Formats: sequence, structure tokens, C-alpha cells
Amino acid sequence: MIAIVDYGRGNLFSVKKAFDFLGADAEITGDIKRIEMADKVVLPGVGAFGDCMDNLTKAGLVAVLQDAAARKPFLGICLGLQLMFEYSEESPGVKGLAIFKGKVRKIKAPGLKIPHMGWNNIFIKEDESLLQGLPERPYVYFVHSYHAVPQDKSLITSWTEYGEHVTASVGRGDIQATQFHPEKSGDIGMKILQNFVGDEKKHCNGLK
Repeated sequence: MIAIVDYGRGNLFSVKKAFDFLGADAEITGDIKRIEMADKVVLPGVGAFGDCMDNLTKAGLVAVLQDAAARKPFLGICLGLQLMFEYSEESPGVKGLAIFKGKVRKIKAPGLKIPHMGWNNIFIKEDESLLQGLPERPYVYFVHSYHAVPQDKSLITSWTEYGEHVTASVGRGDIQATQFHPEKSGDIGMKILQNFVGDEKKHCNGLK
């Protein structure tokens, strides 16, 4: 089962619909035990960094997500990617999940509109499992004003150009995240989600 984390901030139903289309066993849940029992975890997110971390803290999910990322396949989407870092310029003094070391800062794009919104192509740095099988410089859908700056630059698996190099995805091993919205990125996004699902259906633990 894939747990799509519900903490009151996220594009949950679009993500769920995408996994349903792929035939994956996915459910929206904020229940700690369900997340702990899941085979894989997806952390979506929209809104402000501080508000989302506040919701995660109140729901008792911070340690649960940190533990999940250490033990099982984990996917952050949009703000979910940003929450995986230590802190963000958007919300000074607020600690992130610190799954990855580094910060989140505002995009520097003089003369361009912020937020960065709409379709843009990505440059794939490494053939990570999440991005396997994609065409060269595929187009995906973004909505964001901030982007991740990992302490370890090798974590960056793809980037886009918007006034500067903007982090589009990060990952290492089973821990992956996209700044763009795969669930809104057409066939490319569905391929990315399919890569995350993998053979999940064969290993469903029968929680439903």
C-alpha cells in the first residue's frame, strides 16, 4: 500500500487519482499507524513551508515521516520536497524534516514572474530510478516560488532554467522528490509515478 500523507495541506485527490489510474494500491491517510504500515509513502504539499510544518507537528507526523524515509521508498511532491530539507527562507526559524541537509531559498529570476508557474523542461542530471525512461529534456508542470539548495549537490537529479538553475528534483536511493507536479504533468508525470510504483502491486501487504 502507498500512503499519501494527509496533514491538511496538499493536492491529495489529484495525486490519488493518478495512482488509481496506474492501478496502484494507494490511500489518503493521516493515521500514524497506516503510514507506519505502508510499503511506500508520498508527501504532497501546497502552501507555505511554516504552515505545513505546523500542521505536521500538530498531527504528530514529523518523527513518523522521518522514520518512514529511513526505512521505505519515499516521494515528496512540490512543497513536500521542500519540507524534506532543514529550513526555508520562506519561514525563518521553522525547522523542516531534515531528511536531506540543506536549505530552501527564493528563486532569483530578475524580470520574470514569481511564482514560477506553468510548463518548463527539465535537464536530467542522473539516471535515477524515478526518472528512468524519460525523453531528453521533458516538459513538466511547476507552481513554486522557492527551490531547494542541497548541501550535497549530488542530490540534485534534475533542474530547470528560470532566471537561474532551479532544482527540479532531488533524490538518493529510495528517497526521491520532485519540485514539479508529476500528477499534473501528463504522460511524463505518469511515467515518473509509475517508476515510483514499480512492482508495488505484486507486494501489496493487504492492508485494504
